[in-house]
Amino acid sequence: MIAIYDTLTRGLKEVPSEDNSINIYCCGPTVYRDAHVGNLRTFLLADLIVRALKLEGRKVRLIQNITDVGHMSEDFQAEDKLLQQAALEKRDPFEIARKYEEKFHQDLAKINILPADSYPRASETIDLMLHTITQLISSGHAYATELGSVYFDARSYESYGAISGNKLESLKPGHRYEYSDEGDKRFHADWALWKSAGNRTEMVWESPWGKGFPGWHIECTAMSLELLDKRIDLHVGGIDLRFPHHENERAQSNSIIGHEAVNMWVHGEHLLFEGRKMSKSAGNVVLVNDLVERGLDPLALRLALLENRYRSQMDLTWAGLEASNLTLRRWRTCMSTWGEHQNQLEDAEITGAIAKDLDTPRVLIRMRAIEKDPLLSGDMKRSIFLYADSLLGLDLNRPIEVRQLTPEQVELLQLRAQARQVKNWGESDRLRDLLANMGIEINDGPDGQSWS
Repeated sequence: MIAIYDTLTRGLKEVPSEDNSINIYCCGPTVYRDAHVGNLRTFLLADLIVRALKLEGRKVRLIQNITDVGHMSEDFQAEDKLLQQAALEKRDPFEIARKYEEKFHQDLAKINILPADSYPRASETIDLMLHTITQLISSGHAYATELGSVYFDARSYESYGAISGNKLESLKPGHRYEYSDEGDKRFHADWALWKSAGNRTEMVWESPWGKGFPGWHIECTAMSLELLDKRIDLHVGGIDLRFPHHENERAQSNSIIGHEAVNMWVHGEHLLFEGRKMSKSAGNVVLVNDLVERGLDPLALRLALLENRYRSQMDLTWAGLEASNLTLRRWRTCMSTWGEHQNQLEDAEITGAIAKDLDTPRVLIRMRAIEKDPLLSGDMKRSIFLYADSLLGLDLNRPIEVRQLTPEQVELLQLRAQARQVKNWGESDRLRDLLANMGIEINDGPDGQSWS
């Protein structure tokens, strides 16, 4: 049985199921920009869980929402980010949403993330959100204001803060997750379920309280309860969503059904790049296409992320990605020399590592040991690697691509060999880097240079 760390109970917990089926909800992207590699780490976590559970023989249902109305916490401002991007690109906001939603799915495919069973859009579930908000008002957990907004009454839910450790009395007014014009709410920690349109004319809908748009947190409550039959066995998201998004979502969902709607809360940690948080201002936002432009296999990103525990903060680097790319090439070459059969062989150490909180670094250590083990046959190694790959999704059985050198590349290789003969190491290194940018890897040995 697979056990994963549950943020709510602060400990490992076996993944619950009913009739061997498991319902998973994963918070999806806000589609006003490309998803960067930090965002994709969360979606890889959900994919790893799905693969592991399916390998166990469980029936898994995964729902991942598309936020085309609302805001990510780190990006929140008074103006909707979709409207800002629409103004920048001079396009309809829903055109912007569809554009980046499509690019999101393309990125998922490039790093071999299995499609979810459904990708509901916030803009297409407004009626469901209005129904959910009405339920919360009827039960006394929410209230409408004269200005046409609706807020959740934070003090009406006694165990608020259980996920994040934040207490209502400690939350200060004006923290960065609030709207800037919320003078009509009763308590500073209450949050918007529905906001009055005010002067806003785009992306607004009719409601019992007047024209407006949904708050950020209500969409996940409405979608998860409806689409997963009020039973969410696993809820996955990045650690930045723990507060306030998941804290508020838990209060909303539990207030509607009267008990814990989510059995387990699973959070992936932050991803740094070259030692810093990814941001536009820092100029270090990395996209999947950036890897492709550097000649790297996008699955090198997947392998690099799997080298670290999902609950550990990770510092991704270009050097690490290049090393992962070389490992992928080597393993695929090994697979081609180990045979052609498709038989999988379960390995107890790999299974045990995944079962204990998705310990992918330990899996990869085991695979490196198997690769070098002189006592194992090629057939045995291939069978175990195929089993591991069903979990890791690295496409290790991909045929090796053979390409002919261009005349220019042949000339560069000859020039480099000549530079080494005359010990012009600077020129040799320059040509090596130039060839590397063309996707040609060079190895120097006692018999001269070789390439692949």
